[in-house]
Amino acid sequence: MSEKTKGEELREKLFYQPKNLSEVLTPEEKTEAEKFALPYKEFLDHAKTEREAVSTIVGLLEKAGYVPFVPGTKYPAGAKVYLNNRGKALIASTIGTLDIGEGVRIEAAHIDSPRLDLKPNPLVEEQELCYFKTHYYGGIKKYQWTAIPLSLHGVVAKRDGTSVTVTIGEDPDDPVFCVTDLLPHLGSDQMKKSMSEGIKGEQLNVLLGCELYPDEKVSDRAKLNIMSLLAGKYGITERDFQSAELCAVPAFRARDLGLDRGMIGAYGHDDRVCAYAQLIAEITVKSPAHTTVTVFADKEETGSNGVTGLNSHFLVDFIADLAQTGGKELRHVLRASACLSADVNAAYDPAFPEVHEKNNCAFLGYGPVLTKYTGARGKSSTNDASAEFMAFVGGILERAKVTWQTGELGKVDQGGGGTVAMFVSQFNVDTVDIGVPVLSMHAPFEVVSKADLYMTYKAMEAFYKAQ
Repeated sequence: MSEKTKGEELREKLFYQPKNLSEVLTPEEKTEAEKFALPYKEFLDHAKTEREAVSTIVGLLEKAGYVPFVPGTKYPAGAKVYLNNRGKALIASTIGTLDIGEGVRIEAAHIDSPRLDLKPNPLVEEQELCYFKTHYYGGIKKYQWTAIPLSLHGVVAKRDGTSVTVTIGEDPDDPVFCVTDLLPHLGSDQMKKSMSEGIKGEQLNVLLGCELYPDEKVSDRAKLNIMSLLAGKYGITERDFQSAELCAVPAFRARDLGLDRGMIGAYGHDDRVCAYAQLIAEITVKSPAHTTVTVFADKEETGSNGVTGLNSHFLVDFIADLAQTGGKELRHVLRASACLSADVNAAYDPAFPEVHEKNNCAFLGYGPVLTKYTGARGKSSTNDASAEFMAFVGGILERAKVTWQTGELGKVDQGGGGTVAMFVSQFNVDTVDIGVPVLSMHAPFEVVSKADLYMTYKAMEAFYKAQ
């Protein structure tokens, strides 16, 4: 092999040159990445809603020795606790060896994903076909949700204080549901419309059944037949839908994608891919210097509002409890803390190059994306991490030999998006976004790289292990 020229050496030293993980990972690391993906796919299949994610995560935490957090308790270093916020958000924590006054290390992902929520009075009959009316949740392309198999998930809270969990469409023997679409033979007018107008929100009706209740003296026989089936299985009436949280999500399972099996196609990578990476980092860290605070938040897709979203005080209240038992002021603990807002970014898609600026976008297979700012059009509604904090986090990753990249969410004026970062940084906590690059983000079937998933876990682990 010929020696490098002076120019080649200088270029290698001075230029930013992101590297594909296929060329970086050792054979042993590639095997580890493949192993890491297996339980992740199982996690996705069991956690299609934020409630299911919380339940699944709690099971994994308790298996790893975590116990429910009790405010006022002074926990020793190494203790592992969790706080369940209303069954829809969660905090897991490992108590560090340093005094709480040195701050905590926070990793915050969200566990909600775009879906079709049922309306409060959802059940309707039209021409002897029965439907659920829906109101879509989060940013979706409505046409993507037609003519695909859907499953029904959620909970019904009854007036007597009991609740019923509903999951229909995941077991191979279960029926599935769908939103219908026009056949192309009759769709000429529809196809002249813009893609945003081709399917309207009020057309996202989930088809439930066509059988009529066997009593010719009653009306709405298709609706009555469906309601009788639901009453027989779950003991609910139509009024109970008003105190229910039910939604339709894609019925298909997480699958290896590509002949090389290098990718995973699934519903809900945004943002459960980051949630899973930080969960395993939280579980595996044993004696961190700083207390870890791993957040699994709800409501990010609709603005992070509500008592289970991060634009509330449930995270700060948890840290306040830790500060109080350590005899420290909350504001001082927050000022000394640091946070990774663990959320996905858009991967460059060669099919749609016009929306990306290739010098400032993320690429599939190049590792987690450290995103300085998000927002849209003039960085509106962004956290925008400081130069010093970018260098601090970048240094941690490089010392841990984590391969990472930077990127924006599309061209300037093209669009943009938000994360939970600004809702943590508003409490005077240095925060930056990091996450997995995703193809087809917010679609019912998203795509990530197994190598990116694994390297994101290594990044999360490095942040928790750093002094």
